[in-house]
Amino acid sequence: MTLATVPASLNLIAQTTPLIDVRAPVEFVQGSLPGAVNLPLMVDDERHQVGIAYKQHGQQVAIGLGERLVSGDTKRARVDAWLGYVARQPDAIIYCFRGGLRSQIAQQWLADAGINRPRIDGGWKAMRQRLCQRIDEASSQPMLVVAGLTGCAKTTLINQLSNGIDLEAFANHKGSAFGRQPEEPTTQIDFEHALAKRLIGLTGSLVVEDESRQIGNANIPLTFWHALQRAPRIRIEMPLDWRLEQLRRDYIEALEQRYTARYGPQEGWQRMRLQLANALERLAKRLGNARLQRLQRLQGMAFDAHALGNIQAHEAWLAPLLTEYYDPLYRYHLEKQRDNRPVELHVGDWESCLEAARQWSA
Repeated sequence: MTLATVPASLNLIAQTTPLIDVRAPVEFVQGSLPGAVNLPLMVDDERHQVGIAYKQHGQQVAIGLGERLVSGDTKRARVDAWLGYVARQPDAIIYCFRGGLRSQIAQQWLADAGINRPRIDGGWKAMRQRLCQRIDEASSQPMLVVAGLTGCAKTTLINQLSNGIDLEAFANHKGSAFGRQPEEPTTQIDFEHALAKRLIGLTGSLVVEDESRQIGNANIPLTFWHALQRAPRIRIEMPLDWRLEQLRRDYIEALEQRYTARYGPQEGWQRMRLQLANALERLAKRLGNARLQRLQRLQGMAFDAHALGNIQAHEAWLAPLLTEYYDPLYRYHLEKQRDNRPVELHVGDWESCLEAARQWSA
């Protein structure tokens, strides 16, 4: 029988089509398509053995070994997993790396069980090319950058806009030494795919936060990064006490909630405390030994007070961290860019910058 295919189209991602990734788990964790579930034809060790056979003896020997490794109860378990998913998601589509042998085998075994589902022509590789192309295309769209000192709620402003692009969300990282989250960091491939998915359908102007090229483990694709560097910007200016409240919410309260939800109250608390302590330690060279020790003492006292219910105590170490390190660093970069600085369209408080972004977008 002819095994059906569908084109590698961004519509599959835009329509949140259920996708079955039959690649090995090691391939899946390096980067998958948005919305895909990993139900492999071969697990990592099986794939490794077949790969060695292919290199040493050719395709036919490798196929024969694969058939022996995935047979009997193992084969039935793999097919049952696909059947179970298709029963829940009848529109599911199959893919492997290039839309070749593995996805065709999965199709055939499903067909033998009475279920016919198509595979993506060209597989993961063709879809990734389309997603990366979308990022490159977006680099030519009108772009506005939201800048400002640490704690000015730039991400919150971005998320108020229908054309806002939250790069930190795609990286699962808040973009500073203190930005790590409890969950596993996003891989470079998954970061790019999440960005491309957000860009699908956004053909007009884009509003993006001012970021370093590296956000956590991920790097902003070069064409998109260059567009950010050239784009006009607006700059939020807010008083220190307002910024401290934002930082406390984002970097203390929200972080504690995420750690607690993932690990439970006791372990979550310890992990959060260790993360923030390590983040401060990573700034040792830039802070200098005396300032680091002072901030570490203040941070330790703040955690003791936090344990007794006083979360605002963290402002005792967050305030000098801002005024003595982050704010001077930001102003240094502004001064360094004086001659080549992009056009600044508006400078004002958070509300006025939100309105300016909306007017520019319109």
